[in-house]
Amino acid sequence: MITISICMIVKNEEEILERCLDSVSGLAEEIIIADTGSTDSTKQIAARYTEHVYDFPWNDDFSAARNFAFSKAGMEYIYSVDADEVLSPENRERFLLLKEKLLPEVEIVQMKYANQLQYGAVYNFDEEYRPKLFKRKRDFVWEEPIHETVRLMPIVYDSDIVITHLPRESHAKRDLANFYRHCREGYRLTKRLHDLYARELMLAGDAEDFARAAEYFRASAADGDRDGEEVAQACCVAAKAARLAKDTVGFFKYTSKVIAEEACSEICCEMGHFYEDTGDTEEAAVWYYNAVYETRPILSVRTGGREALEGLVRCYEALGCPEQAQSYREELGT
Repeated sequence: MITISICMIVKNEEEILERCLDSVSGLAEEIIIADTGSTDSTKQIAARYTEHVYDFPWNDDFSAARNFAFSKAGMEYIYSVDADEVLSPENRERFLLLKEKLLPEVEIVQMKYANQLQYGAVYNFDEEYRPKLFKRKRDFVWEEPIHETVRLMPIVYDSDIVITHLPRESHAKRDLANFYRHCREGYRLTKRLHDLYARELMLAGDAEDFARAAEYFRASAADGDRDGEEVAQACCVAAKAARLAKDTVGFFKYTSKVIAEEACSEICCEMGHFYEDTGDTEEAAVWYYNAVYETRPILSVRTGGREALEGLVRCYEALGCPEQAQSYREELGT
């Protein structure tokens, strides 16, 4: 049977920490908790479950905090837990069975992360696999009988364990503020973070968030070192920011960049919103239709589904076509 260290980073989690720790109690040989500046009773609650509670001065870097917590672990595997996660009794049993049967060559175990859409920010799906259990010390192994090489890719196992995500509120504002702060300080987003910033804006950003992000994504759209996918993402954000700011010239500059290459649901949906805002519901309906049936989303699946279908319902109601509006209502399931 493997041994496990639970590692967490927390801050002001007094409302939910006990719920989380109760659900994972007895699954691990030790619990490591790094507190990044709580001003409530979080540390006192944590101390009831473990003596390994450490202070880590917050520096706007989640990776640094997690690395600190991981550095304190002493078991064979590390289970990375957030305070807003819960394991049901059924999934506790699955976890214990995994702990008993896990093969030693497995280096990462993925678990299903569920209930994401209720408070989701960067998520398009309610359930997806995430790496959650990590081998603390990696064993390097030579492989191949000829031209031997060291295996670099980790061995990953997709388990049947489901973690329920129950946050108190959306983290979108916090995440978007962090993205903005790092970009303002000159940090060049990796391809992955560029995608996540754009995705979170399209899924959860408000007018203020788009206004703050606009300059960065306008620069990104003109960045010759960004690939076509990143440029399209940047144009989606810049186009929506321009529409919200009533910048018509800027709006068509960035929508046309995408349409000239390959239109996506986000841009078609933005065109629909633009024409609906100007009162041209007939033209808006054309673009909402394209968003659903003629293109695919690159950031937010809602633009190729619910958001555009709701636009079609509004447009056909305004055009005096109740039967057409009802057909799209039925597709929405309302």
